[in-house]
Order: sequence, then structure tokens, then C-alpha cells
Amino acid sequence: MKLHYLNSLCLLVIILDLSTNIYGLSSQLVPKNILKPLLPPPEALLSIGHYHGTCPDAEGIISQKVAAWIKKDPTLAPSIIRLHFHDCAIRGCDASILLNHLGSERKAFESRTLRGFQLIDEIKVELEKRCPRTVSCADILTAAARDATILAGGPFWEVPFGRKDGKISLAKEANLVPQGHENITGLIGFFQERGLDMLDLVTLSGSHTIGRSTCYSVMNRIYNFNGTGKPDPSLNMYYLKLLRKRCKKDLDLVHLDVITPRTFDTTYYTNLKRKVGLLSTDQLLFSDERTSPFVEAFATQAFLFTSQFAVSMVKLGNVQVLTRPNEGEIRVNCNYVNHV
Repeated sequence: MKLHYLNSLCLLVIILDLSTNIYGLSSQLVPKNILKPLLPPPEALLSIGHYHGTCPDAEGIISQKVAAWIKKDPTLAPSIIRLHFHDCAIRGCDASILLNHLGSERKAFESRTLRGFQLIDEIKVELEKRCPRTVSCADILTAAARDATILAGGPFWEVPFGRKDGKISLAKEANLVPQGHENITGLIGFFQERGLDMLDLVTLSGSHTIGRSTCYSVMNRIYNFNGTGKPDPSLNMYYLKLLRKRCKKDLDLVHLDVITPRTFDTTYYTNLKRKVGLLSTDQLLFSDERTSPFVEAFATQAFLFTSQFAVSMVKLGNVQVLTRPNEGEIRVNCNYVNHV
């Protein structure tokens, strides 16, 4: 029995010695920071009940304000969703798009058609009265995008809260947001860098089922595609004629979904199959074999689209969030970083 114990002990020592030699490590050589427990990802610190104790009426206030504004101006619904995307696309969902100073994202040429800032400001003023320095601008914008989706006829989802507001906003970074002329490989890469995948790309593009775009984004496509002096050959001929009729100036507006522009539905995807997608980035989703299966699925299965839209919007709202104690702040005014 004693001999068996000694043999086992020797074998254990040999195994331990081999493992340290194989990996080039020993207990004396391993840096202390490697032995520290891994931190959870930032989004893991978000929670649905984040404001239940500190500002229980926060979601209700946001919902009421969004509903009141969209009742007066239904076109604001897609604008709020777009504003949320532009925010999350640069530096994550940190309300950097709301900062209103010289040289900020908001002042960039690429942001000139963004809308909804006044609505967010009004919500923030009300929340500061009820719960001072508690609800972040990033959380307000994320919840407002959810409420805008519902009011447009889209799905509901629970919004996890706890984001903090960033302190940096640079105009030069605004051009990183897709502008409607990128190729699919570039779009996939852009989404993957933010923890989103091809399914999220096709799903979130479905927000173009409502809303409008300036003609600036399609002028090249209808008059001088890739410098050829001709229109994009992938455009439906009748749709091309319609666009040329409506797009006389860069700032003229045209519906993203020409068939049901005010209804949150899957017509956006059936439009792509008919070659009547407005932006080239829309149409490419159907022509590229990597993304076309998702377009096909959503075009025929409405429930699949709305279910996945809720999932992808949660993922979007979790991109590079600031949640740790030493990150970000709760702005008092969404337009400005807090004074020290």
C-alpha cells in the first residue's frame, strides 16, 4: 500500500513537471496578473432591472415622450432608430453622437441628416427632475429606439440598462458609418468588428422597411454608377425612372421602401428580390451569395424577421458599452460632458 502511494506521488510530480516544461511556465515565473480572475464582458454588467430601485419610472417616461413626439411626426420613428445605430457604430453605444460641440460626430458632414436630438433632450430634462444624475443618455437613446420600433409596428424587446455616457466624440470618425455605397465584404467586416455577424447585418438593414434617405446617397447609382456614366445595371428599369423623377437635388428625399414606406414589414426584402432596393448596400444583400439566403428567408417568413430583429437590436445596443466603475459618466445634459 505504501509502495503504491509513493508510485502515485512520483507520477503526479512527473506530470506537473512535464506540464510546466511544455508550456514554459512555472509557478515562480507566471506573472501575477495572469492568475487574476477574468472580468466579465462589459455587456454582462447591463441588466433589465438596473433602474428599478433608483429610477423606477424611467422606462415609462421614455415611452410616453417617444409616443407623444411620434404621434405628431411619424417620420421621427425611423430617425430615432437611425440615430441609435449611428451612436453604436462609433465608439459603441455611449451617446457620443449626442455631444454637441465643434468637431464632434454630430457636427460631421455624414451626420447632417440625423434627427431626434430634441426628443432625447426633452426626455433627459424630465428624468433629471425625477432622478438626478441617474439615467444615462446612452440608455435613453437605446430605449427610445426600441419604443420607436414598436410605434412603427415592429417587435418589442426588453432593453438591458446600465450604459454610461462617453466623453469623446470626433467628427472624423463619423465617416466610418456605412453610407450606402460599401461592398458586402466591407459591411461584414464593419459589423464583425463590433461583435455583430452577417445575420445581424441583414436583419438590421431591415430597418429600411421604414424611413427615407436623401437622394445624395443614390445619385451615383442612378446617373454614374462606378464612374461609367450609366445607371446601376442591377436597378429595376421602372424603379430607375421613378428615382430619376424624384431625385432632382441631393437633399431631395425618397422612401427606403418604395412599396410600403410607412409599415414595418418584410416588403423591404421582397423589394430586393424585385431589384427595387434603394441603396446599393441594400440591393447587394440579395445579389451576394453570403447574405442572400437570409434575404430569402425573411422575405417569406415575417415572424422570423421580427423575432430576429429584436435579438439583433439587443446585440446592437450592447456594442462596446461603458459599464465599469472607471468608465464614462452619467451626463446631466446629453449635449455636453459634465463639468468637473
